[in-house]
Amino acid sequence: MHKEVPDTMKGFSAMARAALAEGSISALHKELIALAIGISSRCDACIGYHVKALIRLGVTREQLMETLAICTYMGGGPTLMYAAEAVRAYDEMLPKSE
Repeated sequence: MHKEVPDTMKGFSAMARAALAEGSISALHKELIALAIGISSRCDACIGYHVKALIRLGVTREQLMETLAICTYMGGGPTLMYAAEAVRAYDEMLPKSE
């Protein structure tokens, strides 16, 4: 889509950068919110994107799991299945200590 509608994609990217920028809510917490919405929306690509960003920001497994617990509470069984995908993505993307 970047090639076909570059102005739209530039606008979307600018909005994302502004929305996720550090402010009164930390960038880490904003990414946790974004992940929760991605899970609730059942967006596979969103899960991978936001888990990767969360790892870069230093999310702990505990922070991730508490966020996923809230998602499951609010979204029920279907959300639980997508929360499991977020855990799988976290485990796969987390750098392995050697």
